Amino acid sequence: MRRIKLLFFGIGVFLGSQFVHSSVAAQEVSKTQDELSKPYNPEADAQKDIDGLLQLAKKEKKNIVIQAGGNWCVWCLRFNDYIHKTARVDDLLKRRFLYYHLNYSKENKNEAVFQKYAPEGSKLGYPFFIILDKNGKTLHVQESGSLEKGKSYDEEKVLKFFNTWVAK
Repeated sequence: MRRIKLLFFGIGVFLGSQFVHSSVAAQEVSKTQDELSKPYNPEADAQKDIDGLLQLAKKEKKNIVIQAGGNWCVWCLRFNDYIHKTARVDDLLKRRFLYYHLNYSKENKNEAVFQKYAPEGSKLGYPFFIILDKNGKTLHVQESGSLEKGKSYDEEKVLKFFNTWVAK
């Protein structure tokens, strides 16, 4: 009987420690999310914004990168933070692309825009990327998981991905 009590006590201690660990990890993610800038605008008219970028893309002979996600998505916010704080990536994006954050949230799912440019995109998780040419043709839809490194992103993989889609 004593062994059974010790077994249950051990299981209780183990489960309790797992609960505490999960709670601390969730607080760390939440804290990180609170500290990052929120680039997605649920009130934006995404198609109108993209149409404006397409006009500019024709003039500047650039492709457009659309980062699909939302302010609720810590990986979306981390990628936004990463591209601005990583000098080589930031420089490449500013010189060779136009960049847009396409909101997906309960407030605005932008269903028509997603259907138009990336009908299968929701199967990828967030963030994911849509590359448009200057005429609005979808050239590529890319998941972001393969670009990750730890709790951030791999600079060489990110640069290789974007360099593949620079307008010729």
